[in-house]
Amino acid sequence: MKRNLKNAAAALVICATVMISVPSARALDLGDILKKGAIGIAGGWLVTAISPQMNDFINTITFNKGVKYEGYTKVVPIVSIGDGARIGAAQVGATTQDAIDRTKAVAQLEGEFSSLRATALIPIDSLNPLQRFRRVKGVGVTAIINVRL
Repeated sequence: MKRNLKNAAAALVICATVMISVPSARALDLGDILKKGAIGIAGGWLVTAISPQMNDFINTITFNKGVKYEGYTKVVPIVSIGDGARIGAAQVGATTQDAIDRTKAVAQLEGEFSSLRATALIPIDSLNPLQRFRRVKGVGVTAIINVRL
């Protein structure tokens, strides 16, 4: 009961902070914010739930094409750092099981330079890059999984 009360109080403080920090000229669409948050949470849960099947599928198609990854692989959620809500997943590969076990997600960073646009995909050790994360060395992205919404 105390935990629920603390969670409710924290949510109220966050909502109040957002409401105060938004300029009065811009309308705040709380429904849109909640929808994007729900999509992100549900998407992360879905990726985690079906990651073994997605990993097996990717390993099968790459094996059939003669380009199988020689090492350890798994599928993790892609977490975007920046604007917009997205759902995605990536297969990561490493030569050691320890490196794969430490990888929790792939951070997606985007940037523009002149007329060029770049996307960096970085295997990280946290599902929440806003809180804290570190690159997992020795791990690379071997496949990207897109979900049509």
